[in-house]
Amino acid sequence: MAEIPTGLAWIRAAPEGEDGPGPWIEIAFGPEDQVYLRETSAPENVVTTTQKKWDAFVLGVQAGEFDHFAELGDEDPAV
Repeated sequence: MAEIPTGLAWIRAAPEGEDGPGPWIEIAFGPEDQVYLRETSAPENVVTTTQKKWDAFVLGVQAGEFDHFAELGDEDPAV
């Protein structure tokens, strides 16, 4: 497993005005175009990707490519 740099500035992706413990997703931008993601309930589990892949993901979100995940409602996403 890659070493996670210390001193990263984690940004919490929570709805505006939400101060509770979450769980929320946090993101940090590190050296060498690395992007780090973690969940507040398990901050020791960090996923690493590249800036290029992160940018592609963000463009996909903005384009609505993942909207079908938000429309699951009470359905079991594993089915």
